Amino acid sequence: MKSPPAQRIHLMITFVLVTCGAVLGACVGLLLSGRLMALICASAAGLGAGAGSFLSRRQVFAFLKPEREEAVPADGYAEGLADATLVCIATYQAAVFPLTADGVTEAERTARRTMAYRIAAYEGLPHPVQTSAAAALEAIDEGVDAKRAETAMKALSLTVYDNRRGR
Repeated sequence: MKSPPAQRIHLMITFVLVTCGAVLGACVGLLLSGRLMALICASAAGLGAGAGSFLSRRQVFAFLKPEREEAVPADGYAEGLADATLVCIATYQAAVFPLTADGVTEAERTARRTMAYRIAAYEGLPHPVQTSAAAALEAIDEGVDAKRAETAMKALSLTVYDNRRGR
């Protein structure tokens, strides 16, 4: 049976580490006192390096383990764009459905709409977020049903949340 690459790499690193530790211990022992001290120092350094490597194997395996394939490849830039899209569309929704009758001017509503459409159509935005943003913008543009727009915004926020890597 063939061992996984991470285990083989860790074994090679351990071998080199123990060998270098033993040689360095032997050199220090020879400089300090003689052959007996060289043997003691080499043994102590080799055992210490081996024990340290054994105790850290879980962290090394986690570091060397290949990352799993994700359905939606995401990076920090795409996550930031997704969050910005959510904020822009939410401000546009607030302009379409204001809390007060004279809360937003027509120019401000148009500016927010333009910004929301621009960021929702940006190339670096992950496709699921683009699709959900388009659905939210469609629901908001109708401007008739606030509940439908709210439902579309919830779907958009869940899509943005699902797109995050650190989940």
